[in-house]
Amino acid sequence: MAQALRVALAGLGTVGGGVIRVLDENRELIARRAGRPIDVIAVSARDRSKDRGVDLSRFAWVDDTAALAEADADVVVELIGGADGPALTLARRALSAGRHVVTANKAMLAHHGLELAGAAEASGAALKFEAAVAGGIPVIKGLREGAAANAIARVYGILNGTCNFILSKMEAEGRDFADVLAEAQALGYAEADPSFDIDGVDAAHKLSILASLAFGTAPAFAQVAASGIRHLLAADIAEAAALGYRVRLVGVAEADSAGLFQRVHAHLVRFDHPLAHVTGATNAVVAEGNFVGRLLFQGAGAGEGPTASAVVADLIDIARGEFGPPFAMPVAALTEAAAAPSGERRGRAYLRFAVADRVGVLAEIAAAMRDAGVSIESLIQRGALADGSVLVAIVTHEGPERCVAAALERLRGSQSLNGEPMWMHLLD
Repeated sequence: MAQALRVALAGLGTVGGGVIRVLDENRELIARRAGRPIDVIAVSARDRSKDRGVDLSRFAWVDDTAALAEADADVVVELIGGADGPALTLARRALSAGRHVVTANKAMLAHHGLELAGAAEASGAALKFEAAVAGGIPVIKGLREGAAANAIARVYGILNGTCNFILSKMEAEGRDFADVLAEAQALGYAEADPSFDIDGVDAAHKLSILASLAFGTAPAFAQVAASGIRHLLAADIAEAAALGYRVRLVGVAEADSAGLFQRVHAHLVRFDHPLAHVTGATNAVVAEGNFVGRLLFQGAGAGEGPTASAVVADLIDIARGEFGPPFAMPVAALTEAAAAPSGERRGRAYLRFAVADRVGVLAEIAAAMRDAGVSIESLIQRGALADGSVLVAIVTHEGPERCVAAALERLRGSQSLNGEPMWMHLLD
């Protein structure tokens, strides 16, 4: 059997420990599939004394994470996280030294992916990141290789397990957002500071990577319009269900003559759509190709086992010598797409208002819709919320988004409204 692939591993958290466990438990199988053994030879982390449930005494310990780039290894695995800092320094130094890099760091790729892809090309090294999007689901490989012959019209999906867990709980148990978030934090599904998840930033990082692979564009995270589920009410979930929908945080990317459109936003998804049945911390991605049709990738989007599995799959590819341009085509072939405006996008919308319980409020809202050119399909007024407000929910007929935005602007500052309205798109 050929000489072992030597791996230097930075980051020994949940995923890093999982990588070692996968390589240990499936060692013989992995060697047969890779054509040679895969051996971790050096590791680095912040706390050397911490018990991680694996034997680290067999590996060289490197205190300075960046120094792993100079270790006698073929591949550097970066599992530190963060868009900048030690993770970026390590990736830059490793690629410059001609060492392959495997990472699960979607933030770093979203912000610096183009630079790192260029460095990989220049040195002839691999930059692999299957674990950066949707955990153990092979969606990166699916887009980069399996659907390579297709023009992709649209890629969209549920990209954040924390939000999907919260939404599923709210849906199943009728509980409010803050209550379910606290449970998600207690169970380890959400961080102590959950902002990246619940405000859509994590999903936006992943969407920018998927868009680049799907459309041959440079990663453009700054162009992603992201909002999350922080202001969602249990009443919104109930109202959606009454209308035949479930609420999901969906990232959508499309590229056409108008430019590249990327958005992470809460959507109402019809009961008969595959994404409506994605529950818990599961992720799902849909890609629509002009010859292959609709592809659905679904599975565990996070966690030790699934994410570590994706990291090791990348190591197996490198051991086989199977790797190409990180973003499916050479950096020089990636286009710099302008951000497509959302105003002329057509669709239906769900609008929720918490309003004062007095005469004339519905007429004021209806007049704002009329004057902005928004056609109302249904308008429902429910009983009082906890603060005494009355919930008013509107579903619009199909129309341009600029009209809905104009109607909401007309209502801005109205004394009849208690708080900001909630705007959710209906997924076509």
